[in-house]
Amino acid sequence: MDVKVSVVVPVRDPGDGADACIRSVLDQSMAPEEYEVVFADDGSEDGTGQRLDAVAAVRPNVRVLHLERTGSPMRGRNAALLAARGEYVYLLDQTDRLERPALERMYRRALETDADILVGRLTDDRRPPSAVFDADRERADVVKDRLLTLLTPHKLFRRTFLVAQGLTFPDPGGRLAEQAFVLRAYLRAKVVVVLADPVCCHVAERPGPPEDPYVWAAELRELLDIIDEEVPEGGRRDRMYAQWFRTAVLRRLGGGRFVTSPANRAATFATLRELALQRFPPRLDALLPVQLRARAALLRAGRLDELVALAGAMRDTRLQADLERVAWEDGALVMALTVEITQADGTPMRFVPYGDDGLLWEPPVRLDGLRLAPELADVSQAAARARFEVYARHEETGDVHLLPVDCSMIRCRHDGGVRLQVTGTARLDAEAAAGGGPLPAGLWELHVRMYGAARQARTRVTGSPLSCAGTVVGRSERLVVPWWSARGELGVCVEPRSFPESIALVSPAATAVGPRGHAFVVVPVPYVPPSGGPPAELLLRQTTGRLQEIVAPALVEPGVPGELAGRLIAKFPTRLTYREEFLSPGRWAPFLRIDGRETPLRFTVVMNRGGRVEIREPVPDGPPPHRRPLLRRLALRVPGVRNAVRATRTAQRRYMLG
Repeated sequence: MDVKVSVVVPVRDPGDGADACIRSVLDQSMAPEEYEVVFADDGSEDGTGQRLDAVAAVRPNVRVLHLERTGSPMRGRNAALLAARGEYVYLLDQTDRLERPALERMYRRALETDADILVGRLTDDRRPPSAVFDADRERADVVKDRLLTLLTPHKLFRRTFLVAQGLTFPDPGGRLAEQAFVLRAYLRAKVVVVLADPVCCHVAERPGPPEDPYVWAAELRELLDIIDEEVPEGGRRDRMYAQWFRTAVLRRLGGGRFVTSPANRAATFATLRELALQRFPPRLDALLPVQLRARAALLRAGRLDELVALAGAMRDTRLQADLERVAWEDGALVMALTVEITQADGTPMRFVPYGDDGLLWEPPVRLDGLRLAPELADVSQAAARARFEVYARHEETGDVHLLPVDCSMIRCRHDGGVRLQVTGTARLDAEAAAGGGPLPAGLWELHVRMYGAARQARTRVTGSPLSCAGTVVGRSERLVVPWWSARGELGVCVEPRSFPESIALVSPAATAVGPRGHAFVVVPVPYVPPSGGPPAELLLRQTTGRLQEIVAPALVEPGVPGELAGRLIAKFPTRLTYREEFLSPGRWAPFLRIDGRETPLRFTVVMNRGGRVEIREPVPDGPPPHRRPLLRRLALRVPGVRNAVRATRTAQRRYMLG
């Protein structure tokens, strides 16, 4: 049978970091005889080559190329592409991983559409979802469909197309050289297809751009030469040039490293200024966001100090997303939000009225002698398009899913100017949020991203715990509950693992009242089973002073599913001086005890010397931690035991050969 897909993976000293990648390519749903995996080992010195040889010995569809050490993945990719036999090839990095059905789905879609290149959905747990994957595209346009924002090699390429076009990776080459390969392929392909759902590949963090500004500028010139060769002069070429002016030049003149570290700053500035004067004419500035137009003007004028000051001020802007309402409606969690970009001091970003209905952007710092022309400072159209997106991100897997949003922009007078706010609602239906299917079980964070008149920014959905009520949704009757961090960050938990865990997730909303001689600790209960739940106790363990703990029976009062959370109430006697079985001044960590098992709750009970009892944030934040049993913790302190345990775990999770 002919090989349908060849997976190309360059490796170099990954250690255990490549295990997830290797397991994922070996465990594909496609029949082993229908695909192959070609590992190109760049002279690894950590035993990777030998481990891969062992895999290849028992897997006929795995091959290993042993290369001389170069330090660059480009040579390995080229060698593996030359050796590949598949109808299509998929390029993967050593720390990425494929979903099990990824190759089968991508190959089937590529055949249906006669694709030269297929871009399967990528997810990166450090970034919001890419707009490229908003919808499937059978004939994607490089510029209109924003493919220039996806220039990593993680794609399915028709092998005969690469051969016919003579496409190879520059060797050794850097990040921009890698982009040059993908760019040339995009521009020469007849059919580029986007597969928006489901997720095909999880992309791990990749090394940053080279520090040497001269190498960076040289590679960027070569990339621009490709555009000149492949794209005629005109608006399309200008938009492509503007993309790299924005991402490869102007964004390197901002951010934390440029602002706080003077190392290479002058060299970077001088090199990129020369490049800007030679290759990026001022007419491109109209295609940039307004703050980058100011940065471009400072760059061409040679004003490094003001460029640093502007970058520092813009770096400190924040997105403020105020949660106005949280409620369950027809089985979906509906969130009402007001979103706005603010300055570092928390004041709203202010715009200047211009003409009948226009708005002008003003830089947050004074730029002596530099004023953008009104046509470049005008942000009226961008303001009219201001909106926000809300997406759910799985805490463990990093999977992200955009939620349906209905929002609109409003203008408000502020300090002689105008502030922009976007208000609206987002709707999370746990039975349909994952591309029309149900969200997998686990903890999901909720993030908001705003596209405004001056910039885009993102943050967590944050607010006081407005609702802690859970509900059972769908025909499968899965329990879904909101959960709150101690900082007021909202998420949802699909199918909590236990009744105690569901309470722990909303426990930051606990309250305490302390009439004389007693203190009542009240913890929300998102969902009480029809049986009423098991008997429970609330245990307080002192974290300061003498070690002691007190226990009180907990009364669980049911609420109304999807409308009103229940309550867990425990009553503790109090004293201003120490006495066993009494709550006394100090900090106390709470635990919920059910059936003899303790679950830590995510708050701290504090009693001051005057007898006042309050609820405070815990020192650690996040979901309830897992704690090893005492005997196991002691055993791990014995010399040699920890290494033995580590070795055993590594052996157990190795590539799951079978």
